[in-house]
Amino acid sequence: MVETGPARRRTNSGPGRLLIAVYLLFAIAATSRAGLQIATKLDEAPVAYLLSGVAALIYIVAAVGLARAGHTGRRVALVCCSVELVGVVAVGILSLADKELFPDETVWSQFGSGYGYIPLVLPVLGLIWLWRTRLTR
Repeated sequence: MVETGPARRRTNSGPGRLLIAVYLLFAIAATSRAGLQIATKLDEAPVAYLLSGVAALIYIVAAVGLARAGHTGRRVALVCCSVELVGVVAVGILSLADKELFPDETVWSQFGSGYGYIPLVLPVLGLIWLWRTRLTR
């Protein structure tokens, strides 16, 4: 029997397509919301609005990383999902602890409660998907 080397499932196939679609949906929603808030009322809650912009950028880059499905794409998606998870947990804690720091909601405020907690679940699903599609022998 001839061994063909390690096999890797593609991140952009099967359930990965749904994951990419959700990331793209959140990229559009967060970009639209942050863009409007930054353009019209940045002085009211700069930290909140800029964090929403950062979240939007992370969603865009994560979607591209998952869609590319190569070694570089996987690495990019892994970094984005990890930063996103740390960000949503940190912002979630801070938004509950210091309401003055976040006078208006961000995508990640209160662990993404304004978006049905999907911002909290999404990076976990992304990391699980990256784990399931890793190299196998």
